[in-house]
Amino acid sequence: MTQTIMTETRMRTAKFGLGAVVRHRIYPFRGIVFDVDPVFDNTEEWWLAIPEEVRPRKDQPFYHLLAENAESEYVAYVSEQNLVPDTSGEPLRHAGIAEVFQKDAEGRYRMRERVAN
Repeated sequence: MTQTIMTETRMRTAKFGLGAVVRHRIYPFRGIVFDVDPVFDNTEEWWLAIPEEVRPRKDQPFYHLLAENAESEYVAYVSEQNLVPDTSGEPLRHAGIAEVFQKDAEGRYRMRERVAN
């Protein structure tokens, strides 16, 4: 006799959308979301390099950010549990923002239209 095991598939909705301005809840950096992975999609080596006591769960959205801190601009990969909305209203300075986003009339960041080659 064959047994069928039903598993529950959980649909998760990302808390932050493309163009959302966020900050890390622990570390002093902020950025703008330019891509979202529904679950962890980086290397095991990258994940294991995070200290175990602060290592995030893999079963949550992970965000690609054009990030900045007081010293530099970079791309960050951050779990949803470690992000909060940035409501400071301070402008972002990351050089890559103008390539990917434009501000709308309300001051929100919107993805630029892409033209295929």
